[in-house]
Amino acid sequence: MILKLPFYAKAALMCVGLYSFITMLYIAQAIIVPLIFGTVIAILLHPLVRFFETKKVNRILAICITLLLSIIIIAALGIFMYSQLRLFSDSWPIFVEKFSHLIDQTIRWIPGYFNISAEGVNAWIAETKIELLDGSSSFIGQTLLSVGNGLVVIFVIPVYVFLLLLYKPLLLDFIHQLFGKERQSNVTIIVSQTKSVIQHYLVGLVIETVLVAVLNSVGLLILGIDYAILIGIVGALLNLIPYIGGLVAVAIPMMIALVTKDSPWFALYVMGVYYFVQLLDNNYIVPKIVASKVRINALVSIIVVLAGGALWGVSGMFLSIPLIAIVKVVCDHIEPLKPIGFLLGDTMPKFVLFKLTHLKKNKD
Repeated sequence: MILKLPFYAKAALMCVGLYSFITMLYIAQAIIVPLIFGTVIAILLHPLVRFFETKKVNRILAICITLLLSIIIIAALGIFMYSQLRLFSDSWPIFVEKFSHLIDQTIRWIPGYFNISAEGVNAWIAETKIELLDGSSSFIGQTLLSVGNGLVVIFVIPVYVFLLLLYKPLLLDFIHQLFGKERQSNVTIIVSQTKSVIQHYLVGLVIETVLVAVLNSVGLLILGIDYAILIGIVGALLNLIPYIGGLVAVAIPMMIALVTKDSPWFALYVMGVYYFVQLLDNNYIVPKIVASKVRINALVSIIVVLAGGALWGVSGMFLSIPLIAIVKVVCDHIEPLKPIGFLLGDTMPKFVLFKLTHLKKNKD
């Protein structure tokens, strides 16, 4: 006997299930997020492990060599960034002094231009300082907690990557057994395409980051902005956060240009450089390199990025696009879910905006 539920009951059960699923994702984010990062990185590094295995290297040794090479590359980048940050920190007092002078000039300019009393502006600034000082202790505590959690994640992810690469045959066999023999071919296609999507997406992100960092640095060097290489690299890394990181990336060099340059026009020049880089990035680099395998329309991308940020913070923003791409791959190969895969994609159906029809009148 098959129990048929009315539509409103099915909708209610679906909403309750979706709410429960999202709640579990939020509560268990300390476990789930590092595991997803480990899975993504393991898929990215798998071709290198396979290359060492073709050279008759033991599987465990091949994984260790791959992880060691990855750690060396990341450590080299970290050392370079640290050296640049040390140079920047040496000039930090000068930046603070110039920025304070700029704020004082702005305070003197606002009352005369907007017909606001200087006492009101100073009172608002004093009140804001008090609020910032009152909230500084809790902010420092939250920052230390976030840094501690980040350090735990940094040490946990390599362990996940090692174990996922080591037990890859077991995990794949489990997935095939889970869906039965009649669906083996479909499962193989989904797993293969999922691996291909993640690998192409991450490799494309690395290439995009390098190109954007070079373009940002060259543009800032031409303008004579201080610490152009550091700011260019930071801007490229912030650009990895879809739609939001780019806004933060351009704000940093504009503020430095306002503080270090005599003319405020340099801030506009910096905006022009970053606008040109974003045009190249959005119209050439991303479509040709990054998005060649990730076909997600812009509306869905914005929604999932904001939802990922609300659920898991910056990590959720970064993981949202590859995760929704995996969902699309799965939906495209399951018949009842194909409409959802079509909705997530960027394939526009052919349609006619205006169709003129000629009505023939029958003459009596």
